[in-house]
Amino acid sequence: MKDLQISHTDLSKLLSAKNPDAALLYLYIHSTDDTAKAEEALGLPKTRYACAAATLRQMGLWPETRTSTVFTGERPQYTEQDVTGAMGSDRSFQALYGEIQRVLGRALNTEELKILLGFVRYLGLPNEVISMLVYYCKDRARAKGQLRNPSLRTIEKEAYYWAENGIDTMEEAAAFIQNQNQRRSRVAGLMELLQIHGRTLTPGETKYAESWLEMGFDADVIKLAYEKTCLNTGGLSWAYMNKILTRWQEMGLFTLEQINAADKKPAKSVPRGATGRPGQAELSAFQKVLQED
Repeated sequence: MKDLQISHTDLSKLLSAKNPDAALLYLYIHSTDDTAKAEEALGLPKTRYACAAATLRQMGLWPETRTSTVFTGERPQYTEQDVTGAMGSDRSFQALYGEIQRVLGRALNTEELKILLGFVRYLGLPNEVISMLVYYCKDRARAKGQLRNPSLRTIEKEAYYWAENGIDTMEEAAAFIQNQNQRRSRVAGLMELLQIHGRTLTPGETKYAESWLEMGFDADVIKLAYEKTCLNTGGLSWAYMNKILTRWQEMGLFTLEQINAADKKPAKSVPRGATGRPGQAELSAFQKVLQED
């Protein structure tokens, strides 16, 4: 075993996951650098270990980088004959069709069945993972305020993302969905803090919001950055607020106590002849962040 130091960002991710097995696994593999013996050493049942490992991978806390699969070249073009054959003789595909039809609340047409067949034969996704995928896309559409269920063409885009990123088991799918739901919930909380109501975030705003949450800041720290932004710009400026939070991260300031301590450091006089007016007090680290261009 070796001494282990956990960064504030990693700690924030572990706490947000609310998964004791994942936290225990993180501590083991980062204190031993040994993933091969983790399951046996921790005495976790196979399913629990798989879920914990999947959770860490989805949060970017697994020490080994998974190789992504890239589907290049022309996608296969399935025919009506392919669909008819699968519907007539492939019981597994028949069951999948029935399940997806039930989830979406409508019958699938021939073109949609071709897409569904591609999930199985080309992307290699198991039936149970495809079902979880469709449920996820349906719930995501509802969260965005869409009344209609997503089309198979829309679901296909997400299916390729899952297949390319190794989300091809129930454990990986469950960890991914949990991670995405938690992120969506935290972004919703951030929107409330920023007093954004009655609309969704733009892609650019979402990128800012998710990056701030990834930095590991608590809500009260983000609220302070928002208040300072409004005081200095007259309203919400995403770029200005991002500048404050990015600098705090670079300085290792993640809590109100740390930020207040940096802001209250004793002022130092600038020696006569140095840049600035004689006797001018040195700005605190916090004030410098606010005044830099």
